[in-house]
Amino acid sequence: MSPAADAATLTARRSTRFVAWVRAWRAGLVPFDELAEEIAGDEEHLVADAPGTWTDVPLAQALPAFAKLPPDDIRLVLPAPGDPRGLPGPGELTGAALLEGEAVMTPTFGVVPSVRTHTSGSGVTFETVMWRFYPVATYKPVFQMGSAEAEAELTQALTDATTQLTRLDVAQWRPELAGALQALRRPESTATLPPGFDPRSRRLFARASILDQVLTLAEHNAPGGAVNTYEAQQRDAALRPLLNACRQALVAACNAPLHA
Repeated sequence: MSPAADAATLTARRSTRFVAWVRAWRAGLVPFDELAEEIAGDEEHLVADAPGTWTDVPLAQALPAFAKLPPDDIRLVLPAPGDPRGLPGPGELTGAALLEGEAVMTPTFGVVPSVRTHTSGSGVTFETVMWRFYPVATYKPVFQMGSAEAEAELTQALTDATTQLTRLDVAQWRPELAGALQALRRPESTATLPPGFDPRSRRLFARASILDQVLTLAEHNAPGGAVNTYEAQQRDAALRPLLNACRQALVAACNAPLHA
């Protein structure tokens, strides 16, 4: 399968669904009973260091920690090396969020997911998603662009990246990447947001979610033998602005104002 097809089977950044569904719950748009299942899907999710707990607990038992927060106090943050926007400053939370590339932020705590891989006695490998709570002394959200601006930037970044990759003749040594980016110029995917998000935010989230996963595949899959170090560096330089635009698009979509 192409990266676009492969990406549809991957788990998106888990904090995106966490933030979107918890915000919708706090806005009174979805029932609490649906949250854990919508966030976790088919995965096993546990939570460490949640307020009022003494051991790791299932996700549903930790979600009441958000019960007194208004929707706009629950924010998605997708940091990257050199871009810690949205994090509270140096400390354990910031370090964990930068390592994982994502976090859920509130005025008094942050939550960061990580994936643990286990092997059973019979040799079967499986994963557990662990959400860890971190206290926050002082936290003020940073300015973020709205969905309209983020959509325009993502479209421009995708156009620029496609143009540069065509000039680099990436199709000769990475045809699946070139084809996937061309296909993603059209915002078609099955990604969804819960009730309360406007059509623009839904469209932006759907497009950015799949694109983000395509870029993750491109980053982690070793390039074909026809590419040398210089070509790989040129490819990475062409994709970097698109990666940044994609992160900001996901943040703008998930943190967008909710409507009843």
